[in-house]
Amino acid sequence: QVQLVESGGGLVQPGGSLRLSCATSGSIFSIATMGWYRQAPGKQRELVAYITRGGSTNYTDSVKGRFTISRDNPRNTVYLQMDSLKAEDTAVYYCNAKRLLRPAFNYWGQGTQVTVST
Repeated sequence: QVQLVESGGGLVQPGGSLRLSCATSGSIFSIATMGWYRQAPGKQRELVAYITRGGSTNYTDSVKGRFTISRDNPRNTVYLQMDSLKAEDTAVYYCNAKRLLRPAFNYWGQGTQVTVST
């Protein structure tokens, strides 16, 4: 069974920083586009950022310039560095590993809570 193990969530004040981590097996990580999604209470899950195998990145507009996604291939880990956090960033953040070509897959982590509050 594929596992995506997330860590790094917590409570932070507005303007602060957090770094999320997500590790998985090498057989998955090496062929997947890795992404971070988030879901706030009462809202749909939304894409925050993704990074391809080749290192290309994409961000939703609301986090551009504040969040940075990166991947450490030897450690099979993807990171989301979140700076200048705002109250509206409060959500459960989910790691995702996706591949559209064969062998296709779409795996999710268990989610980690990020709360931005005074």
